[in-house]
Amino acid sequence: MANKKYIKIALVGNPNSGKTSLFNQLTGLKQKIGNYPGITVDKKTGVCSLKEGKKANVIDLPGTYSIYPRSDDERVVFETVYDLNPITKLDVVIAIVDGVNLKRNLLLFTQIHDMGIPIILAINMMDVADRSGIKINLNKIEKAINVPVVGINARTGEGIDKIKEFLSTFAAKEEHKPFYDVKNFAPELIAEIKKEFRLENDYQAYLIIHQYKHVNRLSVAQKELIESLIEKYEFNINSSQAKETIDRYSIINEFIDGAIKVKLDGHQFRFTDKIDSVLTHKIWGYLIFTVILMAIFQSIFAWAEYPMDFIDISISNLSLALKSKFPDGPFFSLITDGILPGIGGILMFVPQIMLLFFFIAILEETGYMARVVFLMDKLMRQFGLNGRSVVPLISGMACAIPAIMATRSIDNWKDRLITIFVIPLISCSARLPVFTILIAMAVPEVRILGIFNLQGLTLMALYLLGFLVAILSALIIRQFVVRKGKSFLIMELPLYKLPRLSNVFITIYEKTRSFVWEAGRIILAISIVLWVLASYGPSDKIKNAEKNVSEKYAGENLSDKQLNAKIASYKLEHSYAGVFGKAIEPAIKPIGFDWKIGIALITSFAAREVFVGTMATIYSIEQADAETTIRTKMQNEINPETGGPRYTTAVAFSLIIFYAFAMQCMSTLAIVLRETKAWKWPLLQLLYLSALAYVASFITYTILK
Repeated sequence: MANKKYIKIALVGNPNSGKTSLFNQLTGLKQKIGNYPGITVDKKTGVCSLKEGKKANVIDLPGTYSIYPRSDDERVVFETVYDLNPITKLDVVIAIVDGVNLKRNLLLFTQIHDMGIPIILAINMMDVADRSGIKINLNKIEKAINVPVVGINARTGEGIDKIKEFLSTFAAKEEHKPFYDVKNFAPELIAEIKKEFRLENDYQAYLIIHQYKHVNRLSVAQKELIESLIEKYEFNINSSQAKETIDRYSIINEFIDGAIKVKLDGHQFRFTDKIDSVLTHKIWGYLIFTVILMAIFQSIFAWAEYPMDFIDISISNLSLALKSKFPDGPFFSLITDGILPGIGGILMFVPQIMLLFFFIAILEETGYMARVVFLMDKLMRQFGLNGRSVVPLISGMACAIPAIMATRSIDNWKDRLITIFVIPLISCSARLPVFTILIAMAVPEVRILGIFNLQGLTLMALYLLGFLVAILSALIIRQFVVRKGKSFLIMELPLYKLPRLSNVFITIYEKTRSFVWEAGRIILAISIVLWVLASYGPSDKIKNAEKNVSEKYAGENLSDKQLNAKIASYKLEHSYAGVFGKAIEPAIKPIGFDWKIGIALITSFAAREVFVGTMATIYSIEQADAETTIRTKMQNEINPETGGPRYTTAVAFSLIIFYAFAMQCMSTLAIVLRETKAWKWPLLQLLYLSALAYVASFITYTILK
């Protein structure tokens, strides 16, 4: 390995051990760091520069407690580490363990060590361990296990240079004595497996007996052979795995004996326990979490209002300025009436998105998010959800796509399926632009008790409504999905830490950039298509619009501004977009929507946030002036049937409820198809959520109108 220019390294460890922080330090990539299991669901790779021009390909594997996988993300670890192909196999593994929970974390290390893979042990959070009254003698541990041991602080970068130095000169020791001899379980079976698959390592043979169903490189015939050998020697997989785990912990206690000294008066432990006694309390815990949510949503409205209006008006003024500078024509009309309003419809919500991710990052960095998972575990189980379902559901507040991928940490397939099914009901950041603009129109900006903004309380209520409907849906779905066995939430509550502002700002930057880039590309494409559909029509009515409108309103003495608005509205109504909207209007009229809203419903199926961009494009095409915000334009829209406002309280709340429940996201459907590997699940999900949204909107509109 020492002569290779590129070496292949994998980072393994328990959840919360600091793998991703170490990955960032080694590679310089700004990888998202979470303080709860399931945040990393795929292999992440990067390049690390070593001495003498050498480089290392570094793989950040998902967190796991054991080499025996029970979920999809844990299988990623097993498949990577168990790759025995000389060309693609790992050169070295860095096992990251938490210095505060050293004994518990070392199980995975001993298992990978016994597979014969060169390994380095990195003991993380040495500073936290020291403050907690735990003194770790690295030299004693290194002598006891006969592998390199490095003390690090992955958050600050302490010890990283020493790891790079080890990697530059590292060579596996010729003598590789395993910690645990597995031959005692089934010597004849292991011998046959080693011979059949040309293995030299007993533990590799032992693992293939346990995990043959999940080893992709095995043929069907080879899997059948292993199964027949297991039956022949009457090998009990479950009991042997349980005994191995117990025995390994005994061995771990032996080789770290004397290397760790613990003072029971550790300040950090006392501090954490005291806070946990309140934050995870069966009553106070839920109340505090509710207060935190209220503070978050109040801030989203209060702090983001001025920058949002500034961006919105700036885009409108830019559009007006360009109109005055350039001649009339399709190209400049596309820019001023199509692209700019569409992009402005997403940029104006960047301040709210940044605030949302700021608060989420703070909760993760401090360790509080793990307490939320623990707190909600018992509640989730009452509704048929796995304890691990809490992580994806909370992640769904940011985006449903990574949340659905995070369900790979759920080992029970039925539990995972139910979780995937209900995640889109959790209000994600893409709904935020829709919610805020409609709430601003429908809910007055008044204070409750002089403290709480009613609009902020309404936004919080929508998030809670989505969560409530999600768990009630799970309760219904579990009646139709048969589950086998029980599943358990296994996780360590990390010590409380002060958030690192660099990590917080990196999270805000990456998430906001992703939001703007992903949504911006879709909005740009849809804005162009929508402008074409709204500017041209199937007949010559658009061409003769000025003549037809002038004749119709000849006796009403309209001003030039009013007449131009009538002409623009006439053109839109008789355009391709107008014809299409009119076609679907009968289906959506019972829930209070007109043909213009119908256009937005269809276009926003590409992504929910496109709704605002679509409305901005429609009203920019229809209304010649652009000195007002999108919200004002929508508020000024008149219902021709009643002569009153189009967006009444009933219509606005009907739209809000529709977007709270509807599956308006093609990308989410695509990821559900990928994760479930069957068309029936995304199609059932689409039908269920669409029907739920329509019925809920109908009830809302009927009551409020």
